[in-house]
Amino acid sequence: MKDLKHCRVLVTPTSFGKHDPRLRAELEAAVGEVIYNPTDQPLSSDEVRALLPGCHGYIAGLDVIDRAALEAADALKVIARYGVGVDRIDLEAARARGIVVTNTPSANAASVAELTIGLMIALARSIPTADAATKAGQWPRFTGVALEGKTVGLIGFGSIGQQTARRLQGFDCHILTYDPAVAPEVARTHQVEWAPLEEVVAQADFLSLHLPLTPATRGMVNADFLARMKPGAFLINTARGELIDDDALVEALTSGRLRGAALDVFSREPPDPRHPLLKLPNVIVTPHAGAHTDAAMNAMGWGALRDCLAVLRGETPQHRVV
Repeated sequence: MKDLKHCRVLVTPTSFGKHDPRLRAELEAAVGEVIYNPTDQPLSSDEVRALLPGCHGYIAGLDVIDRAALEAADALKVIARYGVGVDRIDLEAARARGIVVTNTPSANAASVAELTIGLMIALARSIPTADAATKAGQWPRFTGVALEGKTVGLIGFGSIGQQTARRLQGFDCHILTYDPAVAPEVARTHQVEWAPLEEVVAQADFLSLHLPLTPATRGMVNADFLARMKPGAFLINTARGELIDDDALVEALTSGRLRGAALDVFSREPPDPRHPLLKLPNVIVTPHAGAHTDAAMNAMGWGALRDCLAVLRGETPQHRVV
């Protein structure tokens, strides 16, 4: 086995090894030096750029890893994403520098799916509002919306969409999905009906986003998209904030076109406290917490660690992106 004691590895996810100390211990035993995130947030391009010189490996969270940051990568061999999305990595710049990029597909799928369903129920039953009112000494009567008998639309049917559909089976709801990269046969194997995008958008009582961020999906949930949604529907986003035009969503929610929305992600994180979506009573927000469970963090940690060390040893990683 190739000796990696000359290697320096940068680790930026603050939850790396939080629930399984063996992750940090194994990494520290394998390489010469480990540099951990000096902040408690994902790093900016300038912050990444300042830490990359001399690093051979990089276990990366939701940092901005653009071309400017990678210009400082004088020894980097691998960026191992602790998670699935690689939209914050300039893949072309990495490829041009001979840097391997990996990710951890499916590692957080079950946890994100659980949060997705939790947000659906919280919206349907006005749980945050009911909680706040009861604690304030009130005893309100809310009329909720049952998932039973309703249509749930899943836009995107990769690992997270599939795990969400699997968990929804027990709610006796009708599940529609659309994903341009997934064949209708795949949906049927999960007891889900594949339908064109227009049909899913128009029929869903609960519409949940599970697409990656690409040039084609950026801003796809715009005013026209929202106008085609079923009146009184709920929108859930645990994918990427950039999928949604925030101004259009504010208008759809304040006009009553949509009954509510639940957002785990924003285009800017953390969002500005003055963001209009944070002021609306029919919006539930969480701090990009979909993957923040013990199981997901352990799975992402081990997947990123193994692929990072594999590349440094000259071996083939399990989940190579570029």
